[in-house]
Amino acid sequence: MDIGEHWKTIFNTLHDGLIVVDISGRIVAVNPAAEQITGYAADEIQGRTCRILNCTGCKFVGKGPGENWCRMFAVGTVRDKKCLITKKDRRTVHILKSARVLRDEAGEMIGAVETLTDISQIIRQQREIQTLRQTYQLDDGFHGILGKSPEMTNLFEMIENVARSDAPVMISGESGTGKEMVARAVHDAAPRKDKPFIKVNCAALNENLLESELFGHVKGAFTGADRSRLGRFEAAHEGTILLDEIGDIPLSTQVKLLRVIEEKKIERVGEHDQIPVDVRIITATNKNLEQLVQAGGFREDLYFRINVFPIHCPRLADRSEDIPMLVRHFIQRNMVNSEKKILGVTPEALDLLTSYTWPGNIRELRNTIEYAFVLCPGGSIDVDHLPARVAAGRLEGPEREENADGTANGTADRALLERTLRQTGWNQSETARLLGVSRVTVWKKIKKYGISRPWAQQGDASG
Repeated sequence: MDIGEHWKTIFNTLHDGLIVVDISGRIVAVNPAAEQITGYAADEIQGRTCRILNCTGCKFVGKGPGENWCRMFAVGTVRDKKCLITKKDRRTVHILKSARVLRDEAGEMIGAVETLTDISQIIRQQREIQTLRQTYQLDDGFHGILGKSPEMTNLFEMIENVARSDAPVMISGESGTGKEMVARAVHDAAPRKDKPFIKVNCAALNENLLESELFGHVKGAFTGADRSRLGRFEAAHEGTILLDEIGDIPLSTQVKLLRVIEEKKIERVGEHDQIPVDVRIITATNKNLEQLVQAGGFREDLYFRINVFPIHCPRLADRSEDIPMLVRHFIQRNMVNSEKKILGVTPEALDLLTSYTWPGNIRELRNTIEYAFVLCPGGSIDVDHLPARVAAGRLEGPEREENADGTANGTADRALLERTLRQTGWNQSETARLLGVSRVTVWKKIKKYGISRPWAQQGDASG
């Protein structure tokens, strides 16, 4: 069979749109699939230039035929390029475009053929999946940081803004608020993201070891230096270095650090040769550096050099609306290494988790869910599975108001008190210790709720 005789049938039955243009970009032929994608009938579009489709993937020159018409004629081919075209009704369509130059027997350029694949449905499905991931918290958050509260939205915006520059960043916040994750997010959102990210815990090393850790040393620089060592600044060259707990570095090291920031050069311990380094510096601390400066424990000039762009990590208690999302995240993470089928938390347990003050912030919440995984056999995590310090949040502080019948709002208090009494064998002193209240408070609440010790456990265990 001579396929050449049937080219038109093949042309018209292809599922993808086909458009043939001459070297001036005028449309010579289109197949039915292209008519459907563009919204133009063949007689409406033939003879007009391909610019009518307003394709976002085309680089027009428009100063003559061939290479002077568009870049595709110069390159010779285009493969699987995602573009937008404008239909006859002015709506846009997502397409995947490929193109190739056509030449005659003498090798002269005579035009080009383009294939258009409508991928609008695929794009729509991808957007729906993204929406579902966000709705059900299946995504990994902002560079791994979870949160949708106004405090976190503002934090994410600040990270995006500062990531575009190389300005030094100082991250403050209580222990457990995720300062290292914020530092990592700044690095990952920046042009240096493909370069090293090096962390140094300044509080974990003494003065001599810290200087060697930061700047490196040569063999024989001090007792025990039996070989040369690369410092963290050199290791972070062209990338980012995080100086965690910056408030703990000694004054002598602060002087050398200031010089490195200003001169962008380091000296290894034991030698005087200066080594250029290109490093983006991020610092983190849970201390008030301004107070340290006033007390003489931190150099003021260094403080102003590292505090060009401050970022504060909010306490978990200040963004309690994010707790349900974080709880789900930690449950899913624990299920990866557990055979238990934990479906979630009960409303009562979630109420306790959201009302607790979380002095240890996110780190404490993570540990709390791990603790609950140990006790919960399956199903939903309940109040019984939470640590006593979290459950005791109901009994701390002023008593809450009750409903008119004096029961509804006291139900959780009573259940928690009875459970703790049973755990301690009705030892009121131990119960008070676990709940973080006084023994008198426990005694008053026993009287208030009319709690009676079961007969089988009666005896002198009042503590």
